[in-house]
Amino acid sequence: MRCKLLIAATTSLLLLTAGCSTLERVVYRPDINQGNYLTPADVAKIQTGMTQQQVAYTLGTPMLRDPFGTQTWYYVFRREPGHQKVKQETLTLSFDTAGKLTEIKNTDYKPDNGDETTSEIASETVKD
Repeated sequence: MRCKLLIAATTSLLLLTAGCSTLERVVYRPDINQGNYLTPADVAKIQTGMTQQQVAYTLGTPMLRDPFGTQTWYYVFRREPGHQKVKQETLTLSFDTAGKLTEIKNTDYKPDNGDETTSEIASETVKD
């Protein structure tokens, strides 16, 4: 009788604590990195006036090219550390119709506090 009571108490305790958030940290979650990982040194190598081929050689192929023909390239890097919030960095490059780099916009998306930090590396227009 005492054994049945012990088994019932243990089972009910396990069922009640199965959804506790304290046990979530015990489970291993790997870091998930997706996209184009670019170091600040890589981004510093590009300059306005470079051709699309030069940029692709320096940074690699972009994650996304604007499908509507505006000559905009997006280099997106998304990092999801184990038990932390997702962090995303986006490098947006705009080219003119001749294929020359005209604008560099680097956005660090931080969902922790809900705001974006945009650092304009170079936003000058190249005139021929």
